[in-house]
Amino acid sequence: MTASPAVGRGAGLTLGAVVFTVLAWASAFVAIRAVGTDLSPGALALGRLGIGTLVLGTFLAIRRTWIRPTRREWMLIALCGLAWFATYNVVLNAAEQRLDAGTTALLVGVGPVLIALLAGVLLGEGFPRWLIVGAAVAFAGAVLVGLGTRTADSTDLWGVALALAAALTYAVGVLAQKPTLRRLPALQVTFLACAIGATACLPFAGTLVHDLRTAHPGAIAGLVYLGVVPMAFAFVTWAYALARMDAGRLGVTTYLVPPITIVLSALVLQEWPPVLAVVGGVVCLVGVGLTRRR
Repeated sequence: MTASPAVGRGAGLTLGAVVFTVLAWASAFVAIRAVGTDLSPGALALGRLGIGTLVLGTFLAIRRTWIRPTRREWMLIALCGLAWFATYNVVLNAAEQRLDAGTTALLVGVGPVLIALLAGVLLGEGFPRWLIVGAAVAFAGAVLVGLGTRTADSTDLWGVALALAAALTYAVGVLAQKPTLRRLPALQVTFLACAIGATACLPFAGTLVHDLRTAHPGAIAGLVYLGVVPMAFAFVTWAYALARMDAGRLGVTTYLVPPITIVLSALVLQEWPPVLAVVGGVVCLVGVGLTRRR
């Protein structure tokens, strides 16, 4: 029995959303690393969130679709905005000022493990065997990537703690977002969470103004890119996919981010990956494939 064309198109759109999200978020690690010398962590977070809110708000106004959230949905969106959009961005930016992009991506890669485990408990998604096996294999690959890219001067315990904190807030944000997407459009949820995150980062407004006055034009261009592509567009495509996939399975696909980050770092920042990092990237791909088995 073959699937209908509509089902096939829906699956293709979901896959495309996942691919775009992974590529955009991988590029974000490199861009954050590149502009970190000109923009402080809080200022960069506020700038990204402010630009993202403007872009998402424009799209939402064009579509003219609004579904009034319930009180519970407002609470979940607020949690998502504070945890994932505000806290995550600030601590991630701070981590990348102490760690290289590849190592940071590896540590944040712990997030999908937390998502899969918490989703099994809190969202009732369970623990399919291949999800556990694939997550373990992908995590082993991520560890190889980290070992292959680690250098003596990149090990910073405070940076490691910040990256792990980013992974935790990322997992919390995903689990808070998932239930709201059952009834609310992905664009609306993303806009509200982004706006809440931007509001929470307003105390950094003075720092942002100061940093922009002295920032290199390339850093400002990087800030705009981070706000439009990885923040606005990618979070919408993520929410679109999350509404159509289990949180645990979708979260594991982000294990592709570290190896892609390594490749982008080599091309943009001239941080060439060693052989062990390439091997780790292949193992990550195998692990992600295993999670898709029934």
